Amino acid sequence: MGHRLSKIYTRTGDAGTTGLGDGSRTAKDSARITAMGEVDELNSLIGVALCEAMADDVRELLLGIQHDLFDLGGELCVPGASFVAATQPGRLEQAVDRYNGELSPLKEFILPGGTRAAAQLHLARTVCRRAERSLVTLAAAETVSDTARQYLNRLSDLLFVLARWLNKSAGGGDVLWQKGKNA
Repeated sequence: MGHRLSKIYTRTGDAGTTGLGDGSRTAKDSARITAMGEVDELNSLIGVALCEAMADDVRELLLGIQHDLFDLGGELCVPGASFVAATQPGRLEQAVDRYNGELSPLKEFILPGGTRAAAQLHLARTVCRRAERSLVTLAAAETVSDTARQYLNRLSDLLFVLARWLNKSAGGGDVLWQKGKNA
């Protein structure tokens, strides 16, 4: 890989544009850069969650997801590129099925919370949904792979399930919403 980032500041973005992987420049507030930033934020939130204690298999799954999100960011950085494989959303579906199979069926709405790690994954889930909405916005104007959108859609489901699973594995449970609690 070499020394690709030997100089951190370039001053090329001082006028409000940024470079893409294909050499073109775009506004820092463009739909593409917004989507890239939200995928990056999601990846960072997963990194924060990984600072918490959790089962090794969940840790490995989340670390793999971080790599996938970096691939997705690369795909967004190079217009027309496709770095997210068609098999990747299916991998997430398998993980959803595995971890959800160990949980009791939902009968109530739940609130984000429980353990610190679970709460962090709930937060990551909301950012994932925002990143997905940004991809939909970008796709209205430019080509975005269906696989990228599918990946984020499945990932938000997985993050929800993993948050529930982490609460259960810590000996707790879901934080249940109580209708009219403060009425």
